[in-house]
Amino acid sequence: MAKVKFQSQIVEYRGTLNNLVFKRSSQGEILVTKRPDMTRVKWSKAQKAHRQRFKLAVAYARAALAEPKVRAGYERRAKKQGKRAWGLAVSDYLQGKDLLAKNKS
Repeated sequence: MAKVKFQSQIVEYRGTLNNLVFKRSSQGEILVTKRPDMTRVKWSKAQKAHRQRFKLAVAYARAALAEPKVRAGYERRAKKQGKRAWGLAVSDYLQGKDLLAKNKS
């Protein structure tokens, strides 16, 4: 689904339009790319394993940012590092850091 913000001109466009994908870079610029065709891709065992691990990292990030104390910690770190709290949470999981377990103890 594409989203458009209007003022006197188009301010922002996100989503897809036909075979084009509109997205914002981490620097805030709007990027337009061709939609990838992944229909014939055969994933290797290593790729499947990594995709599963990344799925777990996303689940961890959702749970971590749902906890107010953990979220506040991530937001402080993110602000210091110029990053997003979500990305730090995913990165922490992939590096083996589990802040949820520390807060429950």
